[in-house]
Amino acid sequence: MTETALDAAHAALQAGGEAEALRFYQLLADAPLSLLLRREAEGAAIEPQVFDLTDGPVVLVFDSEDRLAGFQDTPAPYATLPGRVIAQGLAGQGLWLGLNLGTGAASETLLPPEALEHLLTLLDVRPQETAALPRSFAAPQVPQALEAALGLALQGAAGLAGGAVLAAVAYDSGARGHVLALVGADPAAEAALARSVAEALAFAGLEAAALDVTFLAPEDPALRAMAAVGRSFAIAAPAPSEAAPMPAAPGTDPSRPPRLR
Repeated sequence: MTETALDAAHAALQAGGEAEALRFYQLLADAPLSLLLRREAEGAAIEPQVFDLTDGPVVLVFDSEDRLAGFQDTPAPYATLPGRVIAQGLAGQGLWLGLNLGTGAASETLLPPEALEHLLTLLDVRPQETAALPRSFAAPQVPQALEAALGLALQGAAGLAGGAVLAAVAYDSGARGHVLALVGADPAAEAALARSVAEALAFAGLEAAALDVTFLAPEDPALRAMAAVGRSFAIAAPAPSEAAPMPAAPGTDPSRPPRLR
């Protein structure tokens, strides 16, 4: 069986502490999960198959279609959605989430309703807009957990920004901190990118105020000053197949989220 990122993260969670748990939740939030359905989706409305187990009512998700196929003897309807969307749809219903049950995967686990509520709390972040004038930049000194969380979050920025630079900053007000510059970002995506960075801070166990986010053009002098001392993150361009328009699966359009009933 091929090991997945969730397998490795869950194994680290069991052997580690809070940092490993937060990384598992971050991966779970963004992973495409195949949710077993009771019947075929009807437009944006999907109805998960609910199993009554000893611990309580459970819905099943799998982090690969192969694992889903291995669980079922016959073809079954399913919808592939990000973990965060599934958690949002199940909120308040007292449902457990069974991840890769019956597959023998290292990530095979039952997550209680409280774990899903915790995930939604981590995702419930709102960046605050501020204005400040940077005076100087220096090499960043941030926890390794933050760099790892930022790297994972920025993987989702493919096609929305050309890169990112992290640096320590001193402002004209005398305040000091760290700033992440997103380079050449699509203006329409700036709010979503800022929220993604705020989520990365939460998954690193830090407050949103621990890092400022700015958007710079590639020719901006401030970017050159940051790049000279900072930590650069590459953001891969989307593959050609990703750039071509494709029909949206149920719930993948943010303006029309799925209705789990």
